[in-house]
This record gives sequence, C-alpha cells and structure tokens, in this order.
Amino acid sequence: MGSWRLDDFDFPLPRELIAERPCEPRDAARLLQISAEGGFVDRHIADLPELLQPGDLLVCNDTKVIPARLVGKRGAAKVEITLHRDMGGGSWRAFAKGARRLRPGDQLDFAADFTATVGQKHPEGDLTLVFDLEGDAFRAALARHGSMPLPPYIKRAHGGDPRDLSDYQTMFARAEGAVAAPTAGLHFTPALTQSLRRRGVGIASLTLHVGPGTFLPVKTEDPHQHRMHGEWGVLSAETAAQIAAARRAGSRIVAIGTTSLRLLESAATETGEIRPFIGETRLFILPGYRFRAIDLLLTNFHLPRSTLFMLVAALAGLDRIKSAYAHAVARHYRFYSYGDACLIERPN
Repeated sequence: MGSWRLDDFDFPLPRELIAERPCEPRDAARLLQISAEGGFVDRHIADLPELLQPGDLLVCNDTKVIPARLVGKRGAAKVEITLHRDMGGGSWRAFAKGARRLRPGDQLDFAADFTATVGQKHPEGDLTLVFDLEGDAFRAALARHGSMPLPPYIKRAHGGDPRDLSDYQTMFARAEGAVAAPTAGLHFTPALTQSLRRRGVGIASLTLHVGPGTFLPVKTEDPHQHRMHGEWGVLSAETAAQIAAARRAGSRIVAIGTTSLRLLESAATETGEIRPFIGETRLFILPGYRFRAIDLLLTNFHLPRSTLFMLVAALAGLDRIKSAYAHAVARHYRFYSYGDACLIERPN
C-alpha cells in the first residue's frame, strides 16, 4: 500500500468554491473529464451520453436519505443528535453533540409525541437511543420532526431548509437508511437517464446506506491507522448478473459515486468477478490499492485530507488528481456535496 502521511492528501481550496445549493437543472453541473492518459477536458454532466460507449454499465446507489437530524431537550438543555444506524425495535445508534453529558437512562424529548431514552454509550463516541416509537409510527414522527443531515460545510438556519428534503436526495433513492446522500447521483435527471439509455448505456443499482463516517476527519498522521465506520450494503444477484454480462461483452463498468465503488470492490473476488453481497463493509482505499471491479468513476470533488480524496488518489494517482483539483480550482468548479463532478478513467 505504500507509506503515506496525512499531509500528502492536503490541497488548498477557497471557501467560496464550496457549493451551498445544487445546480439547476441538476445535469447542468460541470464535469471534469480525467482520461486514463492524464488529460483534463472541461465538460458538463449532460455530456455523459457522448462520453460513454454503448454497452457501458452505470452502477448507482439507490439508498434513500432519512431526516436523521433531531433537536431535542434533556430537561432544559438542548441536545442535537444524528441517527446513523437502525438497530431494530426502536433502537438507533446516534451521534450527539455534548454526548459526554448524557447518561444511560436520560430522557430526550423531541416533541410531545416523540421521545427517546439514552441506552448504552459506546467507545466510538456514539450512543444507543431507545425511542418510544418504532416501525411506521417512528418513520412518520421522524418525517415530522427530523431534518436532513447535511454535511457540516453546508450552513443552514436552525431546523434546516425544507428544500433540502428534495435537493439532498437522488432520483434513484428507494431503500431508506442513509444519513448522507451518495452525492454523485444527485446530478442525474430523468432526461439524462433517457439519453443514456438511447445511447445504449445500461443502469444497474445496489444499496449502500451511507453513514456519517463519510464526513469524519482522518485524525491519524498515518492514514493506515484510520478506522472506517461500517456501512451496510446489498448487491443483488440481478445486479451481479448485469455486471457479468457487461464484462462478457467487453463493456466498461462505471461507478456512480464512491459509495457504489466501495461496495462493488467489496463484492469483487481476486479475479474481479462480482458476486452478490449483503453485509457490512469497512473498505478503506488508499493509493496502492488494486481495483478489480470498475473502469470509470463519476464522483464529486472531495475534502482535503479525507478518506474520499484518498480513494480518488488511489484510482487516478496522487499527482494526477492533485493536478486535476488545481485545474478545477483555477476554473472555479463548485466543490463538495452540492458541487460539480469529475469522470475518472482508470489508468491502464
């Protein structure tokens, strides 16, 4: 895997390039094409049909973001939490601001009809909350009282912005469970997918419930020591068969986003065969990783020193991805979740 330091994955980014809202229409966002040979071409998302070949297979993540951010009270004190994993029976793992002040047995009131009790506190810094509701009743209460768990670099007034309920959701969203959007999928529209299908490009789906770990900073100077949070994923036999058919035809596999890529790589054998998968992945990709499952990656521009920037550095090469990001900064591309994207072709 090589010897890397956290500073190797740093780069300068002006604050004004961080997008606060998505582009409208979504497929009007800019797209930086990064070829296998190392060249850069400025495009737009709407150009994807001409950049892909008939027979190529796009693989999207159909996870659906839940309004997982809640603001409640413990007595007179305000408590902000972000749910991140459904444990069943009304129990959820959650992160809480000021978690150190919470004790097992404390009651948190989010509304007159929506409360939770603090259960176990975990060494990872999160805790278990046991709600007074479960199933459909819980989901209805969460829809009434929760807000979208936007990343910390997108600033919103207290209580969130109702527009984010649709803005921070992809057109592929089906399986509830994510607390962060698979943001490369935000660029797709029905019109774009129709154009792709007319071009002969296929679209398959998998599910990876994106967790808050996608925003957690790497704090260890040696990135190899960073511990990834587990994320639950499902890759069906149908999707595995679609990928196998595309491979037999000599076509390319295009991951829509790093979440799709990570689950595809988790499901791949040493020879590159994609098998059905259900379970948790903690796959952490650093430069030196040997990709087995994909040929191209469509992804947004990521934070400095983040696990996602490390992943794209592994795919494109660190020097090349730093040059690409410098190109994007110089041309005022929009960064992060609501920003523009790049299409990275894996070097030969």
